[in-house]
Amino acid sequence: MNQQGVSEICFEETYAVSHDQTARSLFARLPHGREYAQTLIECLATGYLVAVVESICVREMQIHIDATMEVVVGRTVHIEHLGPIPPTTRLRLRGWVEGLGERSATFRVQAYDDHELVLEGIVTLVAAHRASIESRIATKVDALEAARGGGQQG
Repeated sequence: MNQQGVSEICFEETYAVSHDQTARSLFARLPHGREYAQTLIECLATGYLVAVVESICVREMQIHIDATMEVVVGRTVHIEHLGPIPPTTRLRLRGWVEGLGERSATFRVQAYDDHELVLEGIVTLVAAHRASIESRIATKVDALEAARGGGQQG
């Protein structure tokens, strides 16, 4: 990870909220949310808001790593979803690196619509060694498969 480059990250951009990113739309696709999805409001789901913010931070950090050796992964997300965000709203997102660790960066982020501040948050990402993460995933997949297989009768 290029720490100097990461330390200088600052972004400002707009994002258009689509109709398929509402709480009603998201929960209708989840098995445990289908029953009550239609009772929810037609505003951006907090989960999508987190994904939008995290994806921008990952994109910005990705520029400053060696993608053949490293991969950007999320460590911590603290978001305050401060106001409703209806579909077709254009959000103005801004963020900057507030702190650095040896292999991590902590971003301060904000989002505004034309009316108010709708999000404040902190996102911490890590530039992990790709081979190490891939190995950990493979080990976990093997363990999960073994656990599933161990519980089956032959």
